[in-house]
Amino acid sequence: MAHSLRTPILRTPDQYGMPYEDIFFPAIDGVPLEGWFIPAKNSKKLIICNHPMPANRYGFPGHLEPWKMFGGFEVNFLPEYKILHDAGYNIIAYDFRNHGRSGTGNGGIVAHGIVEYRDVIGSLRYARSRPDTKDMQIALYSRCVGANSTFVAMNKHPEEFKNIVAMLALQPSPPRAFVKTAMDNAKIPDGYELFDEAFKKKTGYVLDDFRPAEQSQADYIPTLVAQVKADFSMPFHYVEEIYNNISAKDKKLFWIEGTDQRFQGYNYFGQHPKVMLEWFDKHFK
Repeated sequence: MAHSLRTPILRTPDQYGMPYEDIFFPAIDGVPLEGWFIPAKNSKKLIICNHPMPANRYGFPGHLEPWKMFGGFEVNFLPEYKILHDAGYNIIAYDFRNHGRSGTGNGGIVAHGIVEYRDVIGSLRYARSRPDTKDMQIALYSRCVGANSTFVAMNKHPEEFKNIVAMLALQPSPPRAFVKTAMDNAKIPDGYELFDEAFKKKTGYVLDDFRPAEQSQADYIPTLVAQVKADFSMPFHYVEEIYNNISAKDKKLFWIEGTDQRFQGYNYFGQHPKVMLEWFDKHFK
């Protein structure tokens, strides 16, 4: 929770028939970020992808040691990118600070959106600075920490989101929900409080510093929230709270069924793209 695992980038877009460009740009505090630009011919539609922790722009190598702790299977975002690319969307996918190949920031501490929002803003400013993307319509595909970071960015810099046409927020989640669930399941006396104390000693933060349910009130853009409903790592009511607080009038909550594995939710739209495509297609002109 305090320091994410850096994971390798095992796959690249060209392996899925997509030409791409390696890109790099700064977060608004100067941390160097690395990613891909995957162009779609004759398209003015762009989706910027923000990944979950402890993944990177490619996904998560959960089928390999020492990363099998989340179910023992691979999370691979490339099938999603291929589906979106073939549907006419340009894509920017990048690594957050302290993840993948991006730079180290804040002493390597993961702040679950409190500092990572600077990366989200950096990606938007980068897209608006490129000659070939500056006039494109932009949507966001933000997962877990990526979604939390986007909500923080919306709260701190609402002006950056005035022209964003839509967002897909996949499994936004308060960190305290994971810790409380784990401690309750393990029946550790005062486990949450002990964890919180140890976490503060490592990072200077406490779990209640991370408040995506409050930050989501700053979201006024059309937003689809999706979540594994039976997620064993936390009760779904935490996501309902985040969704209910979103200020956008145009919003939708979609439950992913058939699994209790949170990380299977990150593979879902690469296997079942209908809801994702309908949402983005609806909001791009």
